Amino acid sequence: MKQVVTFGEIMMRLSTPLNYRLTQSSSLEVNYGGGDANVAAAVAGLGVPAAHVTCFPPMS
Repeated sequence: MKQVVTFGEIMMRLSTPLNYRLTQSSSLEVNYGGGDANVAAAVAGLGVPAAHVTCFPPMS
């Protein structure tokens, strides 16, 4: 079986629970996504071996 490999950035969305304002909330919800990563996840969900390749910048 063929394997799908996608390349691209991962995006992270931070949001408050229940649509509170930042000043009203003591926590944040984290959601990861991005077009390329979503394609890899969808293809893997269909049973095709899939991977996503990305690179994170070094932390200073």
